[in-house]
Amino acid sequence: MAEKSEKLANLTEEELNARHAEKMKKKKAARDKIIATKTIEKGLVMVHTGKGKGKSTAAFGMIFRALGNGMKVGVVQFVKGKWGTGERTVLEAFPDRVTTATMGEGFTWETQDRSRDIAAARAAWDRAKEMIMDPEIRMVLLDELNIVLRYDYLPVDEVIETLKGKPEMTHVIITGRNAKDELVEFADLVTEMTMVKHPFRSGVKAQVGVEF
Repeated sequence: MAEKSEKLANLTEEELNARHAEKMKKKKAARDKIIATKTIEKGLVMVHTGKGKGKSTAAFGMIFRALGNGMKVGVVQFVKGKWGTGERTVLEAFPDRVTTATMGEGFTWETQDRSRDIAAARAAWDRAKEMIMDPEIRMVLLDELNIVLRYDYLPVDEVIETLKGKPEMTHVIITGRNAKDELVEFADLVTEMTMVKHPFRSGVKAQVGVEF
């Protein structure tokens, strides 16, 4: 390793640039070869889970990306119904291409009413199924669905069966901590957010533009 570093140190700027160009050329050829083998196009089921911040934020980023590509989108919020969010305000600017349903009654520890939470989850899921099966809606975000599945307010098997029958090119994003193993196994893409450090633990409350 030291010998290689010494050799590089003796190269001129022109030689370094030429070496870099050759290395990137080979890397691009290898990358292009890999990409050429990926020919399947389909609607994906994507799960954002884990204890780290950013699950819904990343999902809304994809919703905004889909909007930027002229796609119609749907958003169902299973839990955060009482919260005003910046994302919701932005989406309201595109009423012709966005269908939203804020069905949650708040976090379960706020309602303290299991039967009410189950009823709210069922109503949200019924609305979500309508969006998923609408062939004009190309991407559906089921925000915090993992939470209601974790508490068994909805059967995970029912959710998976619906996803199996969705239109072929429809993308579905599911967020929330503690994703069920069955859902993780079924999904095409699963991302686990890991918390390294969070200001809440230092006494900092949720900030406008960061948390909501």
